[in-house]
Amino acid sequence: MDAFVRVVDTGSFTDAARQLRVGQPAVSKLIAQLEDHVAVKLLLRTTQGLKPTEAGERFYEHAKRALEYSEEADLAARGSGTAFTGRLRICAAVTFSRLHVVPRLSTFLAMHPELDIEAFLDDRNLDLVETGIDVAFRMGDLADSALTARKIGESKRVVVGAPDYLAKFGEPTTPTELASHEAVIYDRRGGGITWTFTRGAGESETVALKGRVRFTAAEGVREAVFAGMGLAVGSTWMFAPELASGEVRQVLTEWQLPPVSLWAVFPSGRKVSAKARAFADFIEKELATG
Repeated sequence: MDAFVRVVDTGSFTDAARQLRVGQPAVSKLIAQLEDHVAVKLLLRTTQGLKPTEAGERFYEHAKRALEYSEEADLAARGSGTAFTGRLRICAAVTFSRLHVVPRLSTFLAMHPELDIEAFLDDRNLDLVETGIDVAFRMGDLADSALTARKIGESKRVVVGAPDYLAKFGEPTTPTELASHEAVIYDRRGGGITWTFTRGAGESETVALKGRVRFTAAEGVREAVFAGMGLAVGSTWMFAPELASGEVRQVLTEWQLPPVSLWAVFPSGRKVSAKARAFADFIEKELATG
């Protein structure tokens, strides 16, 4: 089962053999024996590599789950301090990953030298089961209530702009003044054009931003703000290095926006693996300590 899961994950007998530290013929023989045992074809050769058949996809899900149970049993017997092995698939938005996940991977990998990490960087919400992802990090409100999720962090939302833009067009002093400014719109879940600001006890203002450019990825929002194309609403996570360096400035500091939550999301209908939980705990602690 381990050989089969690795072949599906890598799409190659050779890569699976390298992970298992055996020869490629040994992996081919193991898969042939497995197919003889279950009496059904599990893998097909395509121009893109090896792909599971329909029966192979079903077997893969069950096999991966069985291996996760086996790993947890092994960890329980040997103690929780044991390092993880195998492959961990993670997913997060591009900008959040670049700023807050990727720089921390070396620390986690050093703690688990036999672990490989495959990272899917995408601002869209990928299907975790279809892509075989073990844990995803998502921001904002979760649309799918069937997901297994745990809140692991929270960030303030702020209005930011480049110093050059503010010098040229002035700094808004109230939320309603944002309507007369150019805005860079993040056109994904957690973004949009309409925002309600609050201040003190019960004071609030709702404003619709006007922007000539919209982006479906936070990287575009960031670059447009740096280029002085307008103001943007974003989490402090999105602009953390630039807020610290002064490359962008927060405006309307007396006003608050709803914070954005960060969730660790796990595939539904499948037991969460110990390494997926451990990685979520690791990111939670890292964000909390800055």
